[in-house]
Order: sequence, then C-alpha cells, then structure tokens
Amino acid sequence: MNSLPIDAVLPALRQALAERDEAVLEAPPGAGKTTRVPLALLHEPWLQGQSILMLEPRRLAARAAAERLASELGERVGQTVGYRIRLDSKVGPDTRIEVVTEGILTRRLQDDPSLEGVGLLIFDEFHERSLDADLALALSLNGRALFRDEQALKILLMSATLEGERLSSLLDDAPVVSSEGRMFPVTMQWGRPFVPSEFIEPRVVQTVLDALGNESGSLLVFLPGQAEIRRVNQQLADALGERSDVMLCPLHGELDLNAQRAAIEPAPKGLRKVVLATNIAETSLTIDGVRVVVDAGLARVPRFDPGSGMTRLDTQRISRASATQRTGRAGRLEPGVCYRLWSEAQHDQLAAYGTAEILQADLAGLALQLARWGVEPVQLAWLDTPPAAAYAQARDLLARLGALVRTSGEAWKLTAHGQAMAELPAHPRIAHLLLRGQELGLGALACDVAALLGERDILRGAGADLHSRLTLLAGTERAARGAQGGVQRARQLSRQYRGYLRRPPEQVVADPDHPRWLGALLALAYPDRVARQRREGGAEYRLANGRAALFGEPDALMKEPWLVIADLGSRQGQREERIYLAAEFDPALFDSVLAEQVTQLDQLDWDEREGVFRAERQRKAGELIISREPLTGLDDSARGQALLALVRRKGLEMLPWTPELRQWQARVGLLRQLDLEKPGTSEWPDVSDEALLERLEQWLLPYLGKVTRLSHFGNLDLSSILHNLLPWPLPQRLDEQAPHHLSVPSGSSVRLDYSEHPPILAVRLQELFGLADTPRIANGRQIVKLHLLSPARRPVQVTQDLASFWRNTYAEVKKDLKGRYPKLFHKMDPWVESLNKSRLTDKE
Repeated sequence: MNSLPIDAVLPALRQALAERDEAVLEAPPGAGKTTRVPLALLHEPWLQGQSILMLEPRRLAARAAAERLASELGERVGQTVGYRIRLDSKVGPDTRIEVVTEGILTRRLQDDPSLEGVGLLIFDEFHERSLDADLALALSLNGRALFRDEQALKILLMSATLEGERLSSLLDDAPVVSSEGRMFPVTMQWGRPFVPSEFIEPRVVQTVLDALGNESGSLLVFLPGQAEIRRVNQQLADALGERSDVMLCPLHGELDLNAQRAAIEPAPKGLRKVVLATNIAETSLTIDGVRVVVDAGLARVPRFDPGSGMTRLDTQRISRASATQRTGRAGRLEPGVCYRLWSEAQHDQLAAYGTAEILQADLAGLALQLARWGVEPVQLAWLDTPPAAAYAQARDLLARLGALVRTSGEAWKLTAHGQAMAELPAHPRIAHLLLRGQELGLGALACDVAALLGERDILRGAGADLHSRLTLLAGTERAARGAQGGVQRARQLSRQYRGYLRRPPEQVVADPDHPRWLGALLALAYPDRVARQRREGGAEYRLANGRAALFGEPDALMKEPWLVIADLGSRQGQREERIYLAAEFDPALFDSVLAEQVTQLDQLDWDEREGVFRAERQRKAGELIISREPLTGLDDSARGQALLALVRRKGLEMLPWTPELRQWQARVGLLRQLDLEKPGTSEWPDVSDEALLERLEQWLLPYLGKVTRLSHFGNLDLSSILHNLLPWPLPQRLDEQAPHHLSVPSGSSVRLDYSEHPPILAVRLQELFGLADTPRIANGRQIVKLHLLSPARRPVQVTQDLASFWRNTYAEVKKDLKGRYPKLFHKMDPWVESLNKSRLTDKE
C-alpha cells in the first residue's frame, strides 16, 4: 500500500476518537483522507463491530470513493465496502463501510433516528457546506442526544479546508487533527484582469492550446457549467483537428458512468487528457495524471429568492479557498502549473470562503424534513441557522401543497399528506405531484413527469414543450446520441418512483390520455407558476405569483394563452425571467381537480382611468384573474369601504387640502407634541397624516355619501370635517396657544409659519425695535424662530435668541443696512419702542 500524507496523523485521529465522540480532520486535497480514514478506523475497539457511514456530497464522488476503498482491500464493491446513491446501490450482508450521498442519510435518519448498528458517521468534504450535509449533521446530533445513551455514535467531520475552530465549537470543542499533506510546487500563471461581461470560452480554449504546447501531462480545466463545457469541448475539437494524442473528457454529474470513468482514470499510454470539469473536481474526486490546471475562476451557484419563490443560477467568482483547492490538483504527483484566468490583484479581492448553501437555497425540502422530525430550526444545532425569510417562504409553500396546517395554537403541524410527501426521495413539489397524480389515476404519467423534472433537461435547445421530452421517454422517438444517457436516467428514475407509489387511485379521471393532464400535473407541483399570456401570440406571460416570464426566442408554445412553467430563471446577461420548460394549461381544470388553488374575491374599487366605482366578483389563481362578474345591489357601506381603500392607496393628498388646513394640522400637532414631551397624555388629538389614514372610518366615512365619482372628492368640505375633530374648548385654546399671527412692536400683526419646527416668524428687522427677547407661544413653552428681513423683505439673519442678536450681531448687520438704507437706519436704536412707521417702507 502506497504511503500517503494522511498516514502521519492517523494515530492522532484514532486517539481523538477513542477519547471523544466527535473530531474534526483537516487535510488538503490529495492527502488521502477519503481513501485511508474509513479503513484505518474500521477495526477500532470502540466501533464494536458496528458499521461506518461515510457521506459524500455528490453521487459521482460516492461511487468513486467506494470503488477506491474496495480496491485497497482487493475486493469488489458490495463486499466490505458498498455505496448507496440515487438510482444505484451496491451493498451486501458483509458491508461494513457504506458510502452514501447526504440525502440518503437524511431519509435513513427519519426512519431510524438512532442509526442503530452505525458506530461512526464521516462527513467527507464538509467544507462544501451543502444543504443536505448541514441538515444531516443537525439531525444526527439531535438523534444521537435523544437515542444513543449506551453506545455513542461518533461523528467525524473532514475536509480539505475547514473553519476548524468553528466546527470544533459546534461539536462541543471537539479535537482538531490537521494533516499538512504533501503537494509539489505549483507555478502560477496569472491572466489579464477578468471582465464580468466577457465570454470566457475563447480565453479558456487559447490557454488550453498554449498549455498543451508548453507543458507535459494531462490538463484539468475548471468551467462554471455544462453549457461552457460543451462549447469549449467543441472549440477544442475543432482546433485540435486530427491530433490523436489528446483526449477531450467532459466531467459533470449528469454524464453516464462510462464517460465519468473515462475522465477520472489515467490516460492510456501515449495519450494526454484534457478534462473539462465543473467544480465537482475541486476536492471530491481524484483525477490521475493531471499536472496542469486551467481555472476560469467561475462557478454556477443556485440562489433562492424568497420574494419570488424562484431559484436563479448565478455565475459568480469563486472564493480564494476554492481557487486554492483547484490549484492543488496540479501538484499531486509532481511539480505542476496552474493558469488562472484573472489577475493577481483581482485574486486578493475574492471572498475567503464560499457561502454555505443553506444561506441561499430553497428550504422547502429542509422545512418538510424538520416538520417530519418534529422540531423547529431553533431546536437544532447549526453551523449557520436557516434564514428566517427563506424558511417562512418554504413553510408557506408547504401549506399551499397541503403538507402543513396551522393548529389552534398557531403552530405548524404535518398532515398525513405531508408525511407521505416527506417519505418520498424528491423535492416537496415533485412529491406532491406524484401523490396527487396517483390519486387521479395518472401515476405513470406523474412518474415520467417527475423523472424529467428531477434530471437536467434531456432536450436542451429543442423548444420548451415538455410533451417532446415525454415522447423520448416513451420511446416513440429515438433520442439523439448526446441525450441518450439523460433519457436512460430519467427512465430509471421513473421506474423508481413507480416503486414508491403503491396506493390505489382514489379519483380516476375519465380521459387519462388527454394531453391536458400534463399541465394539470405541473400545476400541482408549481401552482405559483401557472401563467397567462399578456397579449395573444406574445412572448411574455404573467405568473400566478405576480412575476413575469418570457420566451427568449420564438417557441411553438407561444400560441397557448395559458401555460404552466416548470423551469425558468434569469441567467448571466439576462434581465428577465426566461421560460425554459413548460406545457400548455387548460384553465377549466380550476373547476375540477385544481379547485383548491382557486380563491373567490369580491373586489370593490375605483377605476381611476374612468373615475367611476367598479364592483365585481373575481375568481383568482394566485394573482391571475380566471373570471370576473359584476356585483349588483351593493350597499353604501361596501361602497364607502372601497372609497376608503382608494384613499389609503393614493394617500390623503387626493383630498381638497389648502395651505391654511395644513397650517391648522401643524398647529394642532405642535401642541400635542409639547404635551407629550412631559409624562402623561395630551388633550390634543393626533391629526398627522399617518393617524388620519388609520382612522378614516371615524372621521371621513360619514361624509362620503355623495361621492360617486373621483371628482366628487374635490367637493368635500375638508375644513369643516377636520375642525370637527377638536371638541370645545380646544378650538379657542388653539387660537390662544398657537395663534395665526403675532403682534410686534411696530404694531404689525405678522403671520406665523407652522410648517417647520419651531414655527417661523418672518419679520422686518426694524419692526422688532423695542423687543428684547425672542417671542414665545403655547404659554411660553415654545420659542419661535425669527427670520429677520431687510426693509425689502430679504433675509438678513436667522435666530432663536433675539437678545444675543442685539448684543453681538446687530452692530454688523446695522452697518450693512445703513449702507443700503441710509435714511432708515441712520438714527434708529433697537431699544426705542416708538417708531416712525412712515419710514418702514418697502423701498430700497
């Protein structure tokens, strides 16, 4: 057995797990942790003959790991080492090490929270922080605490790059064992600065061609997704021409087993491989013979938007940790080279680590599993708690699907239908489709549709109609060579779903072969994505969730006024949601099998375009209006409520306010504020816009009897209506404490402006001669702000301290005014109370 770097720390790991029930192992790529650790712990005394479960984040990695472990023992998979993944499993009665994907573990935990017979759980590549891994760890810790008192379940988290201290804290300060690993030096080749809008394929192709000419060994090329892999593969094939010494090997999770193995295994003698991979090759897989890495620096990440209920695929820059992982692939066996297609300066700006999937994913499946487990998120231990907004949206969806109901205590309870959904290995939307489809006698069609939705589109770029995919699945048409693997996997998944649906139909439809049932099944899974065309023959549709989506190019489905959209999203360079997969929809289904999706609403509102009242009964599916009919015989109360709703929507500005009324409102507001500055309440009512809008029923509704058109709002006597809000003797006190005008020494009565706080008194300077201090109102509780004006009423000074102005500032102001008004200010003294009013003119 070859020596691997991880061997040096295996004694420390054995000791850590002998002393504790949890540990954290940090080991860089290529250290051998996946290959060595399960075998090194298999015969530890504390295991007592129990089995080891090792979790891998991807099916491809799980199968490859099991094969390598079995080969180390000189056995076939299914003996001591086996695996379980979706659509495939190889285990036997003697299997002691079982490699599984994380979703498999979650379902196993739900069936057996104690994990009886399992002594060690290994979370491999935990740094990837998949949603399933976080959920499985939370349930494992909880189940262990509840059911494993006698024989502890040990938990080991291991990865290439971990936030070791954070994880240790989550696991009750578990010991951290670190392996330095062994990596040969890797020479970095930096690219020019990356431009976000540019297409990466030409740069990738040219870099690969340069590397093939300048370097030896096989190449591993990191690309963000399958579309880029296909394009780069084609361009490289064209550029290499008849060259026979280079093998082009795409690598992603949707390839068939033979293609995946061709990418992973060593190149045949005399040949070089160019492996075109997604980030699946960062750490989960070992690819033999690679000494050159070409890194585009991008990854495609699903991001869930709780506001829209949709998941979008975002192409984004990778983290520095991911870049380090990718670089390490070039130094496994000998000194290597890494071509990074971005600048060194840009590298320093990358995030240190990627974002955990739980923080940006659709949480419907997680919420359903927690409901089945019988807990709220706060009752479990998480490295990152599920975000509240996304979790609330997930529960709302589950309620719409009939999986959850609220109890009398406002808690959420799992229904029998929800329990059946949670037992199926599918997203809650798909599980609901399967169960309801079976009830309708459409089980076979439901399984086929669920299988197509569970895999990547098997007919990319061939129009959006899902019927064409069903034709391939049925075998009535032969799939193109590139689609045959996807068709085969979909058929296999459909057969698996058929095995889960054992209940007999409850409500068999009369015409199960009618094409409209495809739309019905999709609407069961995606009630929020039933869509209605905005205009006949157009590309844009409005969805039941209120959003819009469109076809990016002409499609045969554009002749359909109603659709259900199974796959949509906005991708790089697109501003709108694009429709990728859909089927026509018959709205008559809302009268039968989809009746639960329909709500009835009496809509009383005003047509602002025509200025008249409208009353109608609407049947709606989400935000889409299915039908409408006029409502007759409405009473004044209903009409009045519609008027108030209009006022609330448009605001109080639609009422006939005058400047004088706004001043009245401010005067009352000032006195109320002064009262509230001291403990206690105020005798003055709250007449702010916010308070008036809240109390429309009390003060406005009684006066709306003659309002039958929008223009009639202008006829309301708003002044009397508002003044009636002040009971006697408040109107008299209002004039006393917040007067319209103030008298000044000149004998003038000057208007106060209450639109600001404190109120403003704008007065000519000479009219205040003889006044020593700033005027006050409200029984002396409120000072006014003086805007001192020139004889021509131009601003001279603003002050709230008139006495200070006379002492400190007036001399300079007087000097300036004497220059402009020599006759007026020659002998005037501010302390002379009697003024010659004839001199107070507006002349300059």
